[in-house]
Amino acid sequence: MGFFHAISYGFKHFADFSGRASRSEFWWWFLFSIIIGLLSLIPVIGWLLAIIMFLPNLSMQVRRLHDTGRSGWYWLLAFIPLIGFICLLVFYLQDSKPGENEYGPNPKGIGNAAPAA
Repeated sequence: MGFFHAISYGFKHFADFSGRASRSEFWWWFLFSIIIGLLSLIPVIGWLLAIIMFLPNLSMQVRRLHDTGRSGWYWLLAFIPLIGFICLLVFYLQDSKPGENEYGPNPKGIGNAAPAA
């Protein structure tokens, strides 16, 4: 998945907490969030962008956790100083679980069951 496709998909599914997000989708979205974060150095625009980006960022992180076979509730680890950040970073860096899991099919299509004929 490319940069612009990941951004488009992220905004189209800004409140979708089901399904899975591939590593490339997540990291392209992360890069976009950093670029937006640089714009937020302007005070008034910063608050507006933080409000606009909160839900899409959260849903992308939850879908990424789903892709690694974890519940979205693991996102709450972010509230544990340093250790939570390190745990989440390790989870986000892991490859997709092959095949389908309880959150849906593999976004890369690897290991998914063939459709019934």
